[in-house]
Amino acid sequence: MSVYKSLFKQTAIYGLATVLPRMLSFLLVRLHTDLMPASNYGEITTLLAYMVFLNVLLSYGMETSFFRFYNKEEDKKSVIETSSISVFWSSLAFLTVALLFRNTIANLIKTDVEYVIYAIWILVFDALSVIPFAKLRALQKPKTFAIIKFINVGLNLILNVFFLYYLPKIASSNPDSFLASIYIEDFQIGYVFFANLLASLVTLICFIPDYFKLNWKFNLELWKQMLKYGYPILIAGLAFGVNEHLDKILLDLFSVSKADIGAYGACYKLGLFMVLFRTAYSLGIEPFFFNHAKEKNATQTFADITKYFVIIGSLMTLCIVVFIDVLKIILIDNPEYWQAIKVVPLIVLANFFLGIYTNLSVWYKLTDKTKMGMYISIIGAIITLALNFLLIPIWSYMGSAIATISAYGTMMFISYYLGNKYYPIPYDMKKILSYLGIAIVLSGISFYVPVLRETYVFGILSIIFFGYFIYKNEKDVILKIIKRK
Repeated sequence: MSVYKSLFKQTAIYGLATVLPRMLSFLLVRLHTDLMPASNYGEITTLLAYMVFLNVLLSYGMETSFFRFYNKEEDKKSVIETSSISVFWSSLAFLTVALLFRNTIANLIKTDVEYVIYAIWILVFDALSVIPFAKLRALQKPKTFAIIKFINVGLNLILNVFFLYYLPKIASSNPDSFLASIYIEDFQIGYVFFANLLASLVTLICFIPDYFKLNWKFNLELWKQMLKYGYPILIAGLAFGVNEHLDKILLDLFSVSKADIGAYGACYKLGLFMVLFRTAYSLGIEPFFFNHAKEKNATQTFADITKYFVIIGSLMTLCIVVFIDVLKIILIDNPEYWQAIKVVPLIVLANFFLGIYTNLSVWYKLTDKTKMGMYISIIGAIITLALNFLLIPIWSYMGSAIATISAYGTMMFISYYLGNKYYPIPYDMKKILSYLGIAIVLSGISFYVPVLRETYVFGILSIIFFGYFIYKNEKDVILKIIKRK
C-alpha cells in the first residue's frame, strides 16, 4: 500500500497543480461565453487548435525523452543541459522564421496578423518552459510545480477579466484616462491572446535561473539518443493533436459557421472534467512507471492501478453526464452556446478512453518500443480524419464528437491487445469491463432519454447503485484504506 500511497500523494499534488488552475480556466470559459458572441469564441477555438500542433513540434518529444534518460543515465546533469540547450536553440530558430513569415501565416489561416504575433511568442515562451517543468517533476518537487502553474493560470485569468470586463467600463466612464487610451474597441480576441502571452512570459521568468545555471555543455551523442527515443513521441503527439483538436480546424475548412464552432468548443470544455482527472493522473503516473518498472511485483501493481483508475473514471463519467445540465448553467450561462450540449457525453467518454489508453501504454514506454505508440496514434489520427471528412458534412460538430470517441476507443483496444503480446500485465478484465460497461449504459440512458434526463431521479439512483456495486466488489480494499486513515 505504501507504493500506492506515494503515487496517490504525487497525483494529488500534481492534481492540485492541474485541476485547480484548470478550474480557474473554466472561469475563463464562463467569462468568454458571457462577454463575447459565439463567433468570436469560435475564432479563438480555431486559433488555439493550430497552436496545439506547433506546441507539439516545438517540444518534439524531448519531455518524455528527458524522463527516460534522466532515470537511465548516471550523468543526470548532462541530460538536463543537453535537453535544455536543444529546446532553447530550436525555439529561437522557430521564433525567427515565424516572425519573418507572420503575414503569410495570417493569410493562410485567415486571421489578423496581430493574433499570429501573439501566438508565436506564446508558443516560444511555453516551449522554453517545457524542460524546467519536467525537471521539477523528475526531482519530485510537485509543490514548486504547482505554485508556478497557479501563477500562470491565475495571472491569465486576472488579465482576461481586466481586459474584457473592466477596461471597456473604464474607457466608457473615463474616456480621458490613461487606461482609456490603451483600450481598443472590438479587440476581444486580441486581448485573450495578449493576456495569455503575459502569463506565459511570467512563467518563463520563473525559470530564468534554470537557464543561467546551465554550463551550456552539449552532449551530441546523448542528444542523438534522446531524439531517436523522442521522435516517435513527436509523431504520437501530432497524432494526438489530430484526434483532439483537428476537428475545430476541419469544421472551419468545411465552412461550418464560427458561431457553431464556438458553441462546440465551449461545450467541449464541459467534457474536460474528465481531462482534469486524466491529466493529473498522467503527470504522476509517467515517472511512477519508470521508477517502479524493476520492482518485483511491478506488473501486478500496474494492473491494480489501472483497475482503480477505471473505477474512479467510470464513477466520474456517470456523475458528469447525470448533472451536465446543472454544470452548463454554472460554466456556460449563455443559451447561445447550449446547442452543442449533446456532444458532452461523447467527449467525456472519449477522454476516459484516452486515460485508460495512457495506463495501457506503459508496455511500449518500458520496452523502448515508442514506435508502437506512434503507430497506434497514427491509426487513431487516420480514424479521426476519415470520420471527420465523412461525418461533418452530415452531422456537423456531432460528427466530430463521434470521430473523437471512435479514435480513442480504437487506440485503447489496440494498445491492450499489443501490450498482452510484448509486456503482459494481469489486468482484471472482468471487473474493468463491468465497471466501464455499466457506467456507459447508465450514462447513455440518463442523458439521451428526455423524460429521465429532466427528472434526475434515474440519474441519482444510477449513481447510488453504481457506488454500491463498486463497494460490493472492492470492499476489502476500501476497508483497508479507511482503516489506514
